[in-house]
Amino acid sequence: MNLRGVGVSPGIGHGPAYVLTASVPEPPEGATYTGEAEQEKERAMVALTQVAGELEARGNRAGGEAEEILKAQALMAEDPGLVVKVRTLIDRGLAAPRAVFEAFTKYQAVLAGSGGYLGERAADLDDIRDRVIAILYGHAMQGLPISPKEPYVLVARDLAPADTALLRKQDVAAFVTEEGGPTSHTAIIARAMGVPAVVACGGATAIPPGVRVMADGTSGDVRVEPAASDVAEAVGADTARQTAFASAKGPGRTADGHAVPLLANIGGPSELDDAVSAGAEGVGLYRTEFLFLDRAEPPSAEEQRRAYRAALEAFPGGKVVVRTLDGGADKPLAFLPAPAEPNPALGERGLRRFRRFPEVMDAQLGALAAVASPGLQVMAPMVATAEEAGWFAQECRARGLRDVGVMIEIPSAALRARELLVRADFVSIGTNDLAQYAFAADRQVGAVSALHDPWLPALLDLVAMTATAASDAGKPCGVCGESAADPALACVLVGLGVSTLSMGAAALPAVRAGLAAHTLDQCRRAAEAARAQPTAAYARAAARAHLPGLDRLGL
Repeated sequence: MNLRGVGVSPGIGHGPAYVLTASVPEPPEGATYTGEAEQEKERAMVALTQVAGELEARGNRAGGEAEEILKAQALMAEDPGLVVKVRTLIDRGLAAPRAVFEAFTKYQAVLAGSGGYLGERAADLDDIRDRVIAILYGHAMQGLPISPKEPYVLVARDLAPADTALLRKQDVAAFVTEEGGPTSHTAIIARAMGVPAVVACGGATAIPPGVRVMADGTSGDVRVEPAASDVAEAVGADTARQTAFASAKGPGRTADGHAVPLLANIGGPSELDDAVSAGAEGVGLYRTEFLFLDRAEPPSAEEQRRAYRAALEAFPGGKVVVRTLDGGADKPLAFLPAPAEPNPALGERGLRRFRRFPEVMDAQLGALAAVASPGLQVMAPMVATAEEAGWFAQECRARGLRDVGVMIEIPSAALRARELLVRADFVSIGTNDLAQYAFAADRQVGAVSALHDPWLPALLDLVAMTATAASDAGKPCGVCGESAADPALACVLVGLGVSTLSMGAAALPAVRAGLAAHTLDQCRRAAEAARAQPTAAYARAAARAHLPGLDRLGL
């Protein structure tokens, strides 16, 4: 049996299938309790608190991307509105498990209408709900194999961050899920781990547990009970690719010597070693949220200085681009009051929130200024106007920070990039959010995942518009979205005029090899061909026709 999904983390993974299935039953409708209401409410509160603590603990142990995701989930488990709803339902006579189930159902309905990152994070909310109900019933959640005899292929409808956070690369051969997309949590964590992954693979959970499975994280092919010869051939080809990648050493550049610095996206100090080992030339996106999430008070100035200094010391000769706090939406901050918004992703988040709380801004910019070195660059998230760019640049420069940039994540910023670049020293394009806002398509809603294909010509137009504005201004334009991790698209981005590329450390070798196999002229012709197409699929095919080295490398 052969299945087909979307490859989101390259490589070949093979082994016995471990199928993760939901095991927590829905509490009976109308279920009641015996005893006092206060005791039942206390039982529910203890379970919610326990799950929140477990999620936070897993995040602390995991670090990096997983820590940021899990700490946000821990806050969701104890959301004040959710807690009030559970208590109210218990007061009306419902047993704690049913009250939790109905409260989460209501919570999901509210989030589904909120759009943005919070939109329909059903897999996350279902997982939190099931963990709470399991505690209340005394059931054990289905766990993952501990010290398996051989690496296994983890198969699921979708994977919650709590499932994947503590996985070890030596234990899991690949991920295969029926849902998800290129920017889903499964995809992000798989790329960070360097594990092959296929998402949006219909019928995956029908794979019988224990049968041999081979997943190709590049093509999206999933083969059930493949012949030994097919496995050997695929693994051999993948090994050859890895050998070719390893031979592409040194700074990123095209075949004719055009320099393209290849940088790493970093979610915390624990990811710095991997970035250095993968040959990153610096940090293109240092997410500072890990310092602020799930805290009753903001981090101290010294704690911030230590974190920023660690990145600068890891790359003493390279650049380190630090993104200031991107709070709000799916990154709630306990120490900052959040306004009630019908659509948080379109409300007060990123720079808007940073601007509203000057004491938080003062502390972060002050800590950055205290450890500043020639390689430090500071940029603001979610900038919409030239006025905002100018305000941020002025605040940074008043504190002695000289290399100041802004992220291009909102179409208005791309459309007016020339004006932003009068105020800023550089721009960095976040293609994930730029696609979300350009196409009015929530990143977490599977039904609109096709609108998050980074090959969509309209998105390439926005990138080209920004890169051209930067080139005309004589200033750098980077890309730090997930699109930079695709070797073919990396060549196209360079052809569009992008000057630096930043990605998860695991993607660096393949992108370096892909660029080294083509000239700048080939990249430009590939970019022009892609933009001339009507669909993402045609754009990708047209670009690859001008990038023959990708086929030779097996990319």
